[in-house]
Amino acid sequence: MSRYELPASELTPEEIFRTRRTLLKALGFIGLNAWPLLNACTNYAAQSRDVRGTLVNLKQIQAVRNPAYTLDRPLTDRLEAAGYTNFYEFTQGKEVWRSVDRFLTRPWEVRITGLVKKPLTLSIDELLKLFPQEERHYRFRCVETWAMAVPWTGFPLAALVKRAEPLSSATHLSLLSFLKRDQAPEQGRGRVELWPYHEGLTLPEAMNELAFLATGLYGRELPPQHGAPLRLVTPWKYGFKSIKSVVEIRFTDRQPPTFWSSLAPQEYGFWANINPGVPHPRWSQEQETLLGSGERRRTLLYNGYDGQVGHLYKQVDTRYFF
Repeated sequence: MSRYELPASELTPEEIFRTRRTLLKALGFIGLNAWPLLNACTNYAAQSRDVRGTLVNLKQIQAVRNPAYTLDRPLTDRLEAAGYTNFYEFTQGKEVWRSVDRFLTRPWEVRITGLVKKPLTLSIDELLKLFPQEERHYRFRCVETWAMAVPWTGFPLAALVKRAEPLSSATHLSLLSFLKRDQAPEQGRGRVELWPYHEGLTLPEAMNELAFLATGLYGRELPPQHGAPLRLVTPWKYGFKSIKSVVEIRFTDRQPPTFWSSLAPQEYGFWANINPGVPHPRWSQEQETLLGSGERRRTLLYNGYDGQVGHLYKQVDTRYFF
């Protein structure tokens, strides 16, 4: 390496450079001797965060992509996904990244309880070591009709279920999120008795190959607005089923209550399977809009995963509990 070359580790990422340059231009520093401020911005960005709250210092996760899960659309831009999401513990708006600065995701423990032979309490770091990580490209569809395609990193939920060894009486899983009113402002407002966020699956759904516990996104640890450090991903269901920031998975012998079915039972049910033929009471589900491009597409039954999950519902009428 010549004395005029820099090692790759010292190069400023393009996203940080563009964000910093835009800021300096707005302040009128372009064309002036602004290097001291430029360096200060560089140091700040390297230690804190870049645009839309995607943390620069999020750890990279080494995971092999699973080729069994392919897409019919391009991946959503990372910054588009980072800047538009739902996490009602923090805000009712989409720019969740603006509201998660106080949210602490380390240390973090996940409890496996209920009707199992082997109850477990594991830290997120123990989970990462215990279960090999893989990358899967999934479609994601919100009940609000926006959609994206993202590369999740994590492991099959079935692997954790098998390790816990559910009893023969177990029929469902109840999943519970955190309760931290000092860090999540919306948990102290409205119907506070509904918190923490809670969701549920049948045991066959949890054992399905698609059910996934995500620890990362776009090759790095999950950003807080996406449910760090551990979230459920069920790509054949509307997004509100994919509970974020999980702290407990409880095995039970009955269908558990869920957050949205408790809040608005006339609009949201236990199953939440994506179905263009079953409209939401206030809007159609026949089409979806891709995040970023704005492209309109026809909604696919079970989000295009009919082949993997359709058999689960042959004897179940899910129309009234979508």
